[in-house]
Amino acid sequence: MWVSLTRRSVLACLVLAALGTAIAQTNQAIGFDEAIARTLASNPELRAFGFSLEAQQGRIQQANLRPPVELDVEIENVLGSGVYSGTGFAQTTVGLVWAFERGKREHRVAATQAGLTMLESEAEVMRLDAAAGTARLYLESLALQARMELAEEAIALAKETVDAVEQRVAAGRNPVADLARARVDLSRRSLEHEHLSHVHVASMHRLAAQWGVTDPAFATVRGDLADLPEPDTFEELLARAEQNPQLKRLLSEQRLREAELRRAESEARPDWELLAGVRHLEDTNDQAFVAQFRVPFSGEKRNAGNLATARADLDRSEADRAATRVRVETELFTLYDELNHSLHVAETLRDEILPNVEIALVETQRAYAAGRYSYLELRIAQDEALLARRELLEVLIEIHRHAIEIESLTGTALSSPVRE
Repeated sequence: MWVSLTRRSVLACLVLAALGTAIAQTNQAIGFDEAIARTLASNPELRAFGFSLEAQQGRIQQANLRPPVELDVEIENVLGSGVYSGTGFAQTTVGLVWAFERGKREHRVAATQAGLTMLESEAEVMRLDAAAGTARLYLESLALQARMELAEEAIALAKETVDAVEQRVAAGRNPVADLARARVDLSRRSLEHEHLSHVHVASMHRLAAQWGVTDPAFATVRGDLADLPEPDTFEELLARAEQNPQLKRLLSEQRLREAELRRAESEARPDWELLAGVRHLEDTNDQAFVAQFRVPFSGEKRNAGNLATARADLDRSEADRAATRVRVETELFTLYDELNHSLHVAETLRDEILPNVEIALVETQRAYAAGRYSYLELRIAQDEALLARRELLEVLIEIHRHAIEIESLTGTALSSPVRE
């Protein structure tokens, strides 16, 4: 299972020093666990699907009913001709008819109960999908907050550059064109931050919509992108992939198809009927007991189509499960490989690239202030530093995204992608 609350000091220092993505906990912020809990409790699609479960309970109740006992009334030898023109020779039979289903009810109930199990498995898939969707949206919102903070750092750097260039222009040491370029850069940085702010507001609404709210009461999410997952071995993850809800749902479907096949086989056996009653003979005023037993012929042939359909559905469900297992294992391997690659990229950016571009920026700023470097060289150093920070931020986001997808595939409970 992902250790989502890993305390890795080097990465914590990285984010605090280079990215500053820790979000202050305020009354307007929502945490990951709360977002997931609200989703599972109030997601509109989950609530709507709950009625399907109720409907299936009704089908089980209906399937459990036995055939009703029928009242059979038969009058013979009346309203004819001659001595039978009246009712003097009438024979009246009153009886009860019982139908013997020969195991059909048990198989019918088993099929509807298997249908309920499949619906419950499907509900579990929907719950995991809803939770995973919330986790993705939560990560998206947190990523936008981190990008906004990085944009604020760029704005602050651009403002410092404008001030420095203004002083050099005033001293006649730089052309006015450099000041114009610095101001354009500042304006572009400001526009980028404004754009991110608008996108972030929209992300808050998409997140709240996961639990049916259109006007969120929060403005930010809490979390720390430096809190990275520690992956288990691929073999351990592969073993847990058998708990994938989609595979479990297909297994439930397979059991449903098996139950439906057994029901179709039982329906191939025709019902037997027993009639028992009393007959009154009007001419002698006597009564007699009568019984009748009915056995239809050719029942199995008449149900051959349903049997063929049930067998084909069973074979298809088995094939679907095998295909899904291959797809899950392939996706899991791909995600696991990408996760480890992203962790390596983050380590390289952290230990090799970012420290050097930061040193280069500091030294270039000093050289520019001393008049040894041009404005163009200063801009290149600034862009390299901001690019390295942005690359590190994006790979951290990508790592958490891979973790969410792997947890979804393995069917494990979603852990927080970020420490609150």
